[in-house]
Amino acid sequence: MPEQPAPSTPGAQGAGDARDTAAPVAHRPAPPAARRAGLLLVLVLGGLTATPPLAMDMYLPSLPEVTRSLHAPAATVQLTLTACLAGMALGQLVVGPMSDRWGRRRPLLTGLAVYVVATALCALAPDAETLVAVRLAQGLAGAAGIVIARAVVRDLYDGVAMARFFSTLMLVSGVAPVVAPLIGGQILRVTDWRGVFVVLTVVGALLAALVWVRLPETLPPAGRHAGGAAAAVRAMRALLADPPFTGYMLAGGFAFAALFAYISASPFVIQEIYGASPQTFSLLFGLNSVGLVIAGQVNGKVLVGRVSLDKVLGTGLVVTVLAATALLLMSAGLLGPVGLAPVAAALFVLMSAMGLTLPNAQSLALLRTRHAAGSASALLGTSSFLVGAVASPLVGIAGERTAVPMAIVQLAGALVALACFVGMCRPWARGNTRASAEGAER
Repeated sequence: MPEQPAPSTPGAQGAGDARDTAAPVAHRPAPPAARRAGLLLVLVLGGLTATPPLAMDMYLPSLPEVTRSLHAPAATVQLTLTACLAGMALGQLVVGPMSDRWGRRRPLLTGLAVYVVATALCALAPDAETLVAVRLAQGLAGAAGIVIARAVVRDLYDGVAMARFFSTLMLVSGVAPVVAPLIGGQILRVTDWRGVFVVLTVVGALLAALVWVRLPETLPPAGRHAGGAAAAVRAMRALLADPPFTGYMLAGGFAFAALFAYISASPFVIQEIYGASPQTFSLLFGLNSVGLVIAGQVNGKVLVGRVSLDKVLGTGLVVTVLAATALLLMSAGLLGPVGLAPVAAALFVLMSAMGLTLPNAQSLALLRTRHAAGSASALLGTSSFLVGAVASPLVGIAGERTAVPMAIVQLAGALVALACFVGMCRPWARGNTRASAEGAER
């Protein structure tokens, strides 16, 4: 989630360091042409934000088919998800500083061009090893959209306007996983898994053309800097030395591991173990994503400002632990024979809890920063993607005929996340609950 600059308020001492996160003055004026773009700007930046979930989730219904087509084990095919996720994680650390130094358009257009080429090569991959390699390149290039869409919003807006725009982009990024598997499932009705990548290639090319024609440069030369890698490393080291920041970062990262264990294993669990069709899987995946979106909207529109972020985060983590425990008991057969319905219900609860957990962990971490909001955002994004990338191959370690590894990874991730939150953040000891809520309101 983005940082939300706020003026200092007497009596809210715990949030003082969190509020001086506004971009430099040179970043604040919005180029008039870009501000007038209105809906078109939302569509362009929304498309950039939606590109990663599209690249990940349109492909999910075809995972079992890929294992058969390329004669590869499930664990190897799941590495194609890991590679894409790892690329998105590492790419954020590279593209972010590049856009601060050379402006937004050049790195973004370069990233989109590489993304289109890599996606086309995915459709042509002759074996699983090649597919893993080009998926890594696809993720590295796709990271440009994640980082620069957020940076463009920071260039154009400030304060409440920036927060509202980010809320719109977050809604787009929540809807994209809902429609992506549905689209992927429908594509598989008329073609094979390679056709999914053909569609993604066309979408990427159209988005690149739209950015080329309609998205102006939003960071003027006067606002650019060449701080270099050393300055970024120093800022990140200082952030990691703050136990609450690191606790929130790890809580969000390991919660994301539970989420990504579901993303990478659910095609096999639902289709291979419970015999559902790709279309049924797509519908269930979409329903679970709707749960995440609804919980996120309730969090942003109802809970924030009324309930402290720490309490909501803690509740989300506890619900995640309970849902993962239920999944493990069902997967191991300790509750007797169960069908698809109870497993799908537990997955729905787990996914919905992410709508409370992930945004609040990121918000609370960003509230700890003063002058290093960009570095904090990079650490949060990269750590989540990397932990998710590690979790992905673990869920297939026992083959594709058991859901136990998925449930174990989910429960372990949720328990570690809760332990980091309780042990490192300790909101009751620091008295930052009220201050965090006040900072979020602003």
